[in-house]
Amino acid sequence: MAGKRKTKTAKAQHDDLAKPSKWRLQHGGFSEPVRGADPDRGTPVAHRRAVDTLGQMLAHGTITPQMHEAGCIFRTLFRSAALDSIATTQFVRVGGATADTMSVRQIDARRRVARAIDALGGHSSPAGSAVWFVVGLEMSIREWSARQGWSGRPVPQPIAGGMLVAGLGILAMHFGLTPRERAA
Repeated sequence: MAGKRKTKTAKAQHDDLAKPSKWRLQHGGFSEPVRGADPDRGTPVAHRRAVDTLGQMLAHGTITPQMHEAGCIFRTLFRSAALDSIATTQFVRVGGATADTMSVRQIDARRRVARAIDALGGHSSPAGSAVWFVVGLEMSIREWSARQGWSGRPVPQPIAGGMLVAGLGILAMHFGLTPRERAA
């Protein structure tokens, strides 16, 4: 007696949990992973942000392509300088070394970041603070405006956005992307 043939059932494919799902990707792109520390354990983790502040500002016409490029240059220098304050254990250590040393690339990147921040008026200036936190540390404008305050009051979000636009304009001139005659 011949029995009934069993139909093959499709095996469920497991999604890679390290990447956004197909459903999420159809609603917009993601930026590069942002490194952070897990608040419970303190271990380094990577968060993917669905909102890229500079990309959105460029798409809405708030900033020029030169300002966007200046922000990308600053962000790259900031990452190269390792100023995000996330410390991890190095897997390869030199025997007998007592302190971790910085590479020449990190030192150069830190000097370039310091010159850019000086061009913006320093860390405590509105433009310098906005670029440091929003572009360098990749905070949202809303998060930075609520955190940053003068005279004990938070900065209104539209004003915070204006501070960032001004800072990006200065950075574009500092990095030589906008001629001085046009920037003035």
